[in-house]
Amino acid sequence: MSYVVMLVGVGVLVLLVAWLPMVLKELPLSLPIICVGLGYAAFTFFPLENPEPLAFPDATERLTELIVIVALMGAGLKLDRRIGWRTWMITWRLLGITMPLSILAIALIGWLWLDFPPAAAILLGAALAPTDPVLASDIQVGPPRSGEEDEIRFSLTSEAGLNDGLAFPFVHLAIAVALLNGNQPWGALLHWFGLDVVWKLAAGIGMGWLVGKLLAFVTFRVPNRANLSRTGDGFVSLGITLIAYGITELVGGYGFLAVFVAALALRDAERNSHYHERLHDFIEQTERLLMMLMLVLFGGTLAHGLIDPLSWGAIGAAVVILFVVRPLAGLAGLAGVRMPLGEKLAIGFFGIRGIGSVYYIAYALNAAEFDVPNALWAVTGVIVLLSIIVHGTTVTPVMRRVDQRRRAVDAPPGRAIHPRMEKARVSPDP
Repeated sequence: MSYVVMLVGVGVLVLLVAWLPMVLKELPLSLPIICVGLGYAAFTFFPLENPEPLAFPDATERLTELIVIVALMGAGLKLDRRIGWRTWMITWRLLGITMPLSILAIALIGWLWLDFPPAAAILLGAALAPTDPVLASDIQVGPPRSGEEDEIRFSLTSEAGLNDGLAFPFVHLAIAVALLNGNQPWGALLHWFGLDVVWKLAAGIGMGWLVGKLLAFVTFRVPNRANLSRTGDGFVSLGITLIAYGITELVGGYGFLAVFVAALALRDAERNSHYHERLHDFIEQTERLLMMLMLVLFGGTLAHGLIDPLSWGAIGAAVVILFVVRPLAGLAGLAGVRMPLGEKLAIGFFGIRGIGSVYYIAYALNAAEFDVPNALWAVTGVIVLLSIIVHGTTVTPVMRRVDQRRRAVDAPPGRAIHPRMEKARVSPDP
């Protein structure tokens, strides 16, 4: 009977994947909010097993890992803008200034406010600093060649694509600190820097670009009607995702970084092909289905008391991490950039936390012993929950207001631009 009920539940979930985004498009709600609510209700009113991550550590790590790499491929395929120093300047600032400041500030809050040991505090900072590529989909650019690539959406999409890979060295730093056990800290630090920073980042970027270019050749350049784009099959994007991730992990690089770079290389090889839209549509649907499954389970952990042990002081720390640290770090990273203050605030505010943070905590707890695993999960859970609720209810009205102001500025004097004409006047980057 439970198996049949599960089949019905999965069927309902699949239908909701297709239906809910259309219904929620103009509402101040998001798909993640609905999913968490459904999960909370299901695990409250039905005798379902508690899906807490400490009880299923490997499953938690692998499911979140799959969701993140699928989301990273989708984020890379969306971007029409060619990669460059100047054209991606805001992205580099978010990665080079905002994210390190966020990691430092969150680690200090974990150490001084929450009384976490150093290893756990570093892990908390590394896990909660990156903008999530999964839950940030509502604030990302539009599909390939759609022209929906303003500076806010582009910056958050490109940041979410790269910062997951760049947060990994700090996760490994937390693991190295947890595993010290009286060993020489300088030797461990040098090993961490050489392997987890230099080699793994270089291997992730290099392998991602190489795999992306090779598969782009097979997809678009192989002659005699034998290239993959002729098939019109969107599931090829999933194959590219798994190959890029798997090969890079085999050589000891950061697979997250490789997947996003491979997607950029694929777009760069043939920018005007309509096949990119097929690839993106399939990977986006896959991501949405996996995300809904994960968030339903997350709602189940909340129903079973994931965040119940938190004190009011810990909840206050979570609020500061989410709504003070990231916005201030975002403004610091964008200092000196010629951009309206409202857009800077939007970029800082919408640093959404989600599935990526869950993955990092699960990965680290499976790799080393941390003294406060329950507290790490509770703080991460409440921050993800707050991000889902607050960002999910504000993204639609805030971005609508930003778009209206931009149209008013771009319109000729005395002439307003109708919203329906906006998409027509934006041409994609060739």
